[in-house]
Amino acid sequence: MSDIDRRTLLIGAVGTVGLVGLGGVAVWPRSGPSVGVSSEAVRRAEDRRRMTNQNVVDARLTPQPITLNLGGLVVQTWGYGDSLPGPLLRAQAGDLLRVKVDNKLSTGTSVHWHGIALRNDMDGVPGITQDPIKQGKGFTYEFTAPDPGTYFYHPHSGVQLDRGLYGILVIDDPDEPGKYDEEWIVVLDDWVDGTGRTPNDVLEKLQSGGGSGHDNGHMGGMDMGPMGESMRSPLLGGAGDIDYPHYLVNGRTPGSSATLTAKPGQRVRIRIINAGADTAFRVALGGHRMTVTHSDGFPVEPLTTDALLIGMGERYDVVVTLGDGAFPLVASAEGKTGQGLAVVRTGSGRRPGPDVQTSELNRQVVLSTDMTATAEVRLPDKKVDRRHDLRLGGSMGRYRWTINGKTFPDTDPFMVNEGERVRLRFQNRSMMFHPMHVHGHTFALTDGGARKDTVIVRPMDTVEVDLDADNPGQWATHCHNIYHAEAGMMTTLSYED
Repeated sequence: MSDIDRRTLLIGAVGTVGLVGLGGVAVWPRSGPSVGVSSEAVRRAEDRRRMTNQNVVDARLTPQPITLNLGGLVVQTWGYGDSLPGPLLRAQAGDLLRVKVDNKLSTGTSVHWHGIALRNDMDGVPGITQDPIKQGKGFTYEFTAPDPGTYFYHPHSGVQLDRGLYGILVIDDPDEPGKYDEEWIVVLDDWVDGTGRTPNDVLEKLQSGGGSGHDNGHMGGMDMGPMGESMRSPLLGGAGDIDYPHYLVNGRTPGSSATLTAKPGQRVRIRIINAGADTAFRVALGGHRMTVTHSDGFPVEPLTTDALLIGMGERYDVVVTLGDGAFPLVASAEGKTGQGLAVVRTGSGRRPGPDVQTSELNRQVVLSTDMTATAEVRLPDKKVDRRHDLRLGGSMGRYRWTINGKTFPDTDPFMVNEGERVRLRFQNRSMMFHPMHVHGHTFALTDGGARKDTVIVRPMDTVEVDLDADNPGQWATHCHNIYHAEAGMMTTLSYED
């Protein structure tokens, strides 16, 4: 049985009390009167985002089996079209996106628009906002993209993200001042599909106890030792469950890396996206410092650093003034063995090799919790109307990852009312880091911190965030380690009717 079919059956088995129907799908939450995805409140929220004479951007995505050359490594996998990443989608803030999805896979799928504060019925989460798109069928996503920034799209169906099913969505600011000469998009990924195992095989092995020392803790070249003992980071503690055989930058392995070209002295804006399933990356450009300007699409006070730590689902924009030569852009798999690589070339010089080391990785390293939102995107001062604690737990032993002691679909939804200021307190009580993601909203780290939709919560640490409940519906809230989410670390932010 496929992951998506299993998930749908689990949700369908919960019962019908408090569920709202949308074309036959059982929609969360499990109890209490709630704002369903087809409610008038969802329509009103979208109407507020739409403008007169709104520009429409049409696109088409075709999830399908493909053969990919990752740079000498040829794999059979799934993708959108025939490239990795999938097609770049681009629009301006306020545009209406209309994306037709034709499913040519052998199983159901979906498309989630990661980070976009869109209408709830277009969020792309089977079992919560829609039915899965069945094999041979289609679905059209249509929504307004209200906020400029760097986003991406991927399935929210089992562990399909850990194949080649992802692409970038850039929402441009019509008032963007520019101040850079070039723009590059850099996508980071951890890769196993087509190397003797599929992501479904990996999940099955983890859930059957393969992650707690069975079979010597190895599978297809991947180290899955007990409690992640072999994958530890001084910054993140337990750094993941899978030591992947390959790490990619823009769909290429280090031995055949992508080349980014420019001229000496140019200022380049680099949009960095971590599309990985289980890996945080420490990113640096050899011979340079970078200035972080945006986190998860929203501007931050410029912060200059040597390196940046980016969790799964996070996106950062940085600006770099380039030197003369050939330089390694290294994405080191945090706490793991291996790295991704791209080469920045502005002039002559020997091409950096696949195992190149750069000293910047061991100098100043920043996380989103080190950043401050710019004044124009800070949440206005307002008292907190409602508070929710999300205690994150679990271990590799049983491979059960929980929120407040329960696994999805048995987790309790976090109820809110439209118009409230809501504080979420993520309390990590496990030995693994968790990048926590809230759909349909951008939250603010408390005390003027960055505006984000995904934030790293380190072991035994607590991160508090505030959001304004201004987008009615049922919104998945989960760890963006895809294997943790599939093993239970998910719930919903649920609007009361």
